[in-house]
Amino acid sequence: MNQKVPIHQLLYSTLRIEAQLSENKISVGTGFIVMYEQDGLQYLFLVTNKHVIHEAKTAKFFFTKADTDNNPLLGQRFDINVVDFDKSWYFHPLGEDIAISPIAPWFEQITKMGEKIYFRSIPLSLIPTKEQEEKLTALEEIIFIGYPNTIYDRKNLLPIIRKGITATPLSVDYEGKPMFLIDASVFQGSSGSPVFIYNFGSYSTADGNVIIGNRIHFVGIVTQVLSKKEHGIIEFEEIPTANVPVVKIGQMLDLGIVIKPKVIVETIESFLNQRKQQLKVKEGTTQDGAPHQI
Repeated sequence: MNQKVPIHQLLYSTLRIEAQLSENKISVGTGFIVMYEQDGLQYLFLVTNKHVIHEAKTAKFFFTKADTDNNPLLGQRFDINVVDFDKSWYFHPLGEDIAISPIAPWFEQITKMGEKIYFRSIPLSLIPTKEQEEKLTALEEIIFIGYPNTIYDRKNLLPIIRKGITATPLSVDYEGKPMFLIDASVFQGSSGSPVFIYNFGSYSTADGNVIIGNRIHFVGIVTQVLSKKEHGIIEFEEIPTANVPVVKIGQMLDLGIVIKPKVIVETIESFLNQRKQQLKVKEGTTQDGAPHQI
């Protein structure tokens, strides 16, 4: 695959997270890598839903190995096993279903081991600006990338791309919360999938113009699915992450809920502010006043 094509690079921004919640319960979901820039520094974070990794004792995931020219070696995996996994995460301060983990230390350890891995991060500059958001229509084509029903290309280690449309306008907070709905099939394992507006060749804008070219916006993270119970009540519920024997009659409505990316930014900035305060305290009690990069 041509790695200069944006959609091909996005395939390497996600990770399949397999978290051990208890002796007999495993949570499987999607995580993805984002890059946040502040004060001339770049920070890499793994992002997923809180409900995917909450109270996880251990976890495992894998990267695709890279060759000496930093090209992906399809099918060659580098496994990572993490103990005390629940201690690796920082949650949104107001309880939104977002969890982040700084992953630069993992990459440093991998390099020390003499291994090379191939990954791509999603720059948060892909979040649409207010001006760009005003050009969006209520109906936009979206894609999301992850591991639905834990399915992925086991031979080549690639995730699954799914497609849908926005079901509510991106410019409006659905039910007054920082989220919107998508009309797409969302299944177990899709929790934590990044969502994009992705147009290749041409796209229409809100003013009726047709633009020749490509467009990509990072617009959120899949968190819930809308279902209808047998007794006729429609309600939101978290996307299942574990295979638990349950007898339930219901119907999936092919409507998913997406948390907007500004909630991810809030979580990262809250984490960095907390870390800065901790470093200030540390600098006041030690002679090491050098800045520490996460």
